[in-house]
Amino acid sequence: MTDLLDPVRKAAAASPERASRTPAARTARRKALLHWIAVHSLGIAAALFFVLPFVFVVLTSLMSDQQALTRDLTPNTWEWGNYERVFNTPGFLTWWRNTLLYAGLGTVLTVVSSIPVAYALAKFRFRGRKLSLMLVISMMMLPPQVVIIPMYLFWAKQMDLSGTLSPLIIPMAFGDAFSIFLLRQFLLTIPNEYLDAAKVDGCGEFRTLMKVVLPMARPGIAAIALFQFFAAWNDYFGPQIYASENPAAWTLSYGLESFKGAHHTDWNLTMAATVLVMAPVIAVFFFAQKAFVEGVTLTGVKG
Repeated sequence: MTDLLDPVRKAAAASPERASRTPAARTARRKALLHWIAVHSLGIAAALFFVLPFVFVVLTSLMSDQQALTRDLTPNTWEWGNYERVFNTPGFLTWWRNTLLYAGLGTVLTVVSSIPVAYALAKFRFRGRKLSLMLVISMMMLPPQVVIIPMYLFWAKQMDLSGTLSPLIIPMAFGDAFSIFLLRQFLLTIPNEYLDAAKVDGCGEFRTLMKVVLPMARPGIAAIALFQFFAAWNDYFGPQIYASENPAAWTLSYGLESFKGAHHTDWNLTMAATVLVMAPVIAVFFFAQKAFVEGVTLTGVKG
């Protein structure tokens, strides 16, 4: 009896697979695919708009010197040695070191100095609190070009720090208006009951900040850290003003312009250098995007 039922069971098991190969099933799958493309068409177009230029840069960076000047879109031979040639360019590793110092140390100083100010503006009640917040907001609206002349005269003439990155790093130890405002908005979403409970247990303001507020504010801190890191990494205006006279103090953003001028016909090397400058920022955002998006999303919940 079992032998007689085996063909029936096999036919029943094979029927879904056979049904999926029918013209009706293929038509249904095609309609579902077209419907998905139609629904997500704007998202696909936006993704291609941002991704295709980066793909073009990467492909050009892997071309030979002669092919990079043609209209070819893909390399005939994959020249991975272009990246080695860029790394061996005199000064390139120095630009990397200076950029890491500027972006890393600047981010740490900005976060450490902005947290207490944002905490005070969000949770303390004192006379002049609204005026202090208005001053922070007004500093956000002030373009750096407006104060660049007196700032340059101070750092270059009075402090004799021209030709270094110190005029860009030292001010970060005194907070950043945008970071203070963004973190203040995030701290407003933390219920005051947590702070009151900590104070009832005997915690002072500093311990409450360290033990209660900071662990709950990690997304907001991550957001301002990433904003500051990206701003310092891509900063061209500051190094041009203070460090242009000293090649040993150049950053990647300023050094890349010099590299482009020296290799204006070697587009493959220029694109390879561009990829090496962009890669760390893309990698940092890729691994920290969850905390970044969460921090930015929650900063406007409460005014």
